[in-house]
Amino acid sequence: MTITGTRPAVRVRGVTKSFKDVEVLRGVDLDVAEGTIVALLGSNGAGKTTLVRILSTLLRSDGGTATVHGHDVATASAEVRESISLTGQFAAVDEVLSGRENLVLVARLRHLPDPGGIADDLLRRFSLVEAGGRKASTYSGGMRRRLDIAMSLIGTPPVVFLDEPTTGLDPEARLEVWRTVEQLAASGTTVLLTTQYLDEAEHLADRIAILHEGRIVVEGSLDDLKRLLPPAQVEYVAKQPTLEQIFLALTGAGTRNEERDR
Repeated sequence: MTITGTRPAVRVRGVTKSFKDVEVLRGVDLDVAEGTIVALLGSNGAGKTTLVRILSTLLRSDGGTATVHGHDVATASAEVRESISLTGQFAAVDEVLSGRENLVLVARLRHLPDPGGIADDLLRRFSLVEAGGRKASTYSGGMRRRLDIAMSLIGTPPVVFLDEPTTGLDPEARLEVWRTVEQLAASGTTVLLTTQYLDEAEHLADRIAILHEGRIVVEGSLDDLKRLLPPAQVEYVAKQPTLEQIFLALTGAGTRNEERDR
């Protein structure tokens, strides 16, 4: 994975959000450089989806500022929407239509020239040519997710938000989605990926941000995060701390589990 830009494609400063008496985001700061994959890692309820919804203009923050592709999410929502695509936790495909028909439909809705050519190009890009004429209802989980991501890329948005894209997928389907995300970054697309799977963040991300109790508690490359814990104890083979160990140590989850076991 190569960082291809330095100017933030996404910039978040002091963003807060509460639902009634529950503070979900309590001053989030985050930068996502152009052409990189940043993984936003956190437990269920940490606020990952809430932040993505704010960045994609589906939800207004209570405080702070955020820009996407240079546009303020609060004052330039139309420009932000033109600059992004959003893929949620569940594939938003029409099961009655074929894979190709799904793609053609989205291209037509966006008033793009040559919808058929766009669909055929995306089918090739996402290795779905042979399945293109089949109904989406016959697709495997990984194929449906790849089609969903392909649909979201119509119009070539420079910034893509993937909100837990591998939730509920089997290991093989997860690997298919991982390859798709890597292809996006290789083409220069900026990706903000939310996940609760530590191996997913470790495998895909140029940088990792851990969201805990409404704040980013640490952000950096995997090597940066590994240096936060004591160096490995060498007996016969040096063992570096895993991302899971780093996450549990920073959030205190491991300590709480030990206390409950006593």
